[in-house]
Amino acid sequence: MNAFIVELENRPGALARVTGALGTAGVNITTGAGIGFGSTGGFGFLTDDETGASAALKSANVAFRTIAAVTSNVADQAGGLAAVARRLADAGVNVELVVPMGMAGGQMVVAFGVDSAEKARSALG
Repeated sequence: MNAFIVELENRPGALARVTGALGTAGVNITTGAGIGFGSTGGFGFLTDDETGASAALKSANVAFRTIAAVTSNVADQAGGLAAVARRLADAGVNVELVVPMGMAGGQMVVAFGVDSAEKARSALG
């Protein structure tokens, strides 16, 4: 599984342009998170069609990159995310994206965009 990372200008319409290109191509964004800081920002997301998302973004001249994504259950409690982040850090894994995927039984399911899926999977069990 791969996540997409798009760098955006932090201005009205930037997110609409990216998500509109995906929607027009029939690509569903299954989860995502964005942030703005100063004049720039970013949007990281997962889709139900990675090939279609790549084609749609290229067609719309949207610069993006993909990164391996792994999922993990995170305890829904103070320090839950910190514990998982520490396991990844101790394994030498750089986390570039964190997006929630849902909740089940006191656990949050989280997708982590990482520089090494193999090391991340090993660290997370």
